Amino acid sequence: MSRNLRVAIVGAGPAGVYAADILTKAGADEAREDLGSVSVDIIERDPTPFGLIRYGVAPDHPRIKEIVKALKRVMANPDIRFFGNVSFGDDVKLDELRSFYDAVIFATGARRDRDLDIPGIDLDGSYGAADFVYWYDGHPDVERDWDFQPHAESVAVLGVGNVGLDVARILAKTADELLVTEIADNVYEGLRKNVTKDVHVFARRGPAQVKFTP
Repeated sequence: MSRNLRVAIVGAGPAGVYAADILTKAGADEAREDLGSVSVDIIERDPTPFGLIRYGVAPDHPRIKEIVKALKRVMANPDIRFFGNVSFGDDVKLDELRSFYDAVIFATGARRDRDLDIPGIDLDGSYGAADFVYWYDGHPDVERDWDFQPHAESVAVLGVGNVGLDVARILAKTADELLVTEIADNVYEGLRKNVTKDVHVFARRGPAQVKFTP
């Protein structure tokens, strides 16, 4: 005998949204006689969904941001509800979710910088990539008037993943070059103050081991 299921997903990034899509489609599959309908509630600490696709992709990458359109189609499913500005652990506890839902899925992702245990990391002028990326993408955790201003014309970027490449590219471009993107006015004004002329990207290994995608 089939029964209807209620599922909570913590995290509204791509992983959480696609998990909701798979679950609701399984519930609608008439061949699944053991499973009734599936309703999903997505819980997210940010006010808006889509995680790093919204807040972690550089503004000059519109092709990647097109994924948001597919995610919006999933979220339009009436069996999927979104609850923003809800912080797991503060606003809602695991025991509370377990008492109400048949299953709880965690899809919170990696949203913080990895601390580097190197001398000078706390000196003025040293920034974590997450703060910089969140700033130019308008994340609510970062002040709009965040005072990003390199102290020299030469900047070092540690890491050769997609984030490192995005950071280096944004630093190398002028603010006017980014006007054709969805960059916010406050970010444009901040980048106009950017005095960077040389961007040096440092990696632990050689070019063959870089992690960014073409």
